Amino acid sequence: MKREPPDSTRISEDQLHNWGLVESFREALEQVYGSASLHPTFQDPRRTLGYAPYLSLFLLGLFNPVVTSMRGLCAASHLPRVQKTIGGSAVSLGSFSEMQSVIDPSLLYEVFQDLVQQGPALAQPDPRLAELNLLAQDGSLWRALPRMTWAEYGVGPDGEAKGVRLHLRFHLVRGVPWEARVTAGKSCERQALRDMLVPGQISVGDRYYGEDYRLFGDVDRAGAFFVFRIKDNAVVHPEEALPLSQADRAACVVRHAWVRLGATESKRSLRVRLVEIRTSTQHLLLVTNLPVAEGPADLVGLIYRRRWQIELFFRWIKCILRNRHLFAESPRGVTIQLYLALIASVLFQMYTGR
Repeated sequence: MKREPPDSTRISEDQLHNWGLVESFREALEQVYGSASLHPTFQDPRRTLGYAPYLSLFLLGLFNPVVTSMRGLCAASHLPRVQKTIGGSAVSLGSFSEMQSVIDPSLLYEVFQDLVQQGPALAQPDPRLAELNLLAQDGSLWRALPRMTWAEYGVGPDGEAKGVRLHLRFHLVRGVPWEARVTAGKSCERQALRDMLVPGQISVGDRYYGEDYRLFGDVDRAGAFFVFRIKDNAVVHPEEALPLSQADRAACVVRHAWVRLGATESKRSLRVRLVEIRTSTQHLLLVTNLPVAEGPADLVGLIYRRRWQIELFFRWIKCILRNRHLFAESPRGVTIQLYLALIASVLFQMYTGR
């Protein structure tokens, strides 16, 4: 019986796209890596695969969902146009895999940060949001192979599959991913928010973050702000009712008050503002430490509703970019891939304007 060749070996140049974005990436890459201190192996004259061709080939694979594996990526590297675009020759499986151990992901993260800062703001915010430093915080999981022993348990309905988690802060005014961390799947998303806090920023989170009342105090002490949703059955201790403006009522705000949360004194939260919004289809309980003058009740509701952007981004990066499968298996390799996925998203946004 004739063995059917893997689909990756049948990739042709006309199936691949976004060549120009790879060239833009190489320019941004050189600005960071050109002056960085690299692994000594890149000084070895016997090395045939450099950091730029490797990372460019990796990124080309993320730009083209027809490439579904490391084997397919290496097969594509035999194509003349691929070699011209990445600035290198054909790459073997062994060479591609070995590069994971000598590439510093933190330098790649600098490339991502540079592109974010250079790119224009893509969102069209409400004028009242334009000057606010709004960062939606959330995490998303990538399923890992069973042999990736470093990836802790925590994925799937039973929580027993291994996974990798991307913690992301998404800028709700500029409309771009802003900061990211890659960890094992079981890592705590609330702790990631604590670690990523920056004074003056406003963190926007769903009910998962609103369940941890200690987090409220941690954010406040860091000189930062939050808008979190809390559960409908949260124990609320009213302290001071606040008047509702005409704008509040138009935004379906039915309650605005200073409160503390928690069933017992030992678990009581710091004093926060509660904004309750009720429509015919939705009930939201939102808490914030923003001053009333900077975040009136109707604006707090608007801020939280913008959080959907981070959900759409995760859907886009997994479903549209189709970055669901991992080409790498080591912690460094997976981190490199997810940082490259963020870079790919920024380059796409810069190119398309949306």
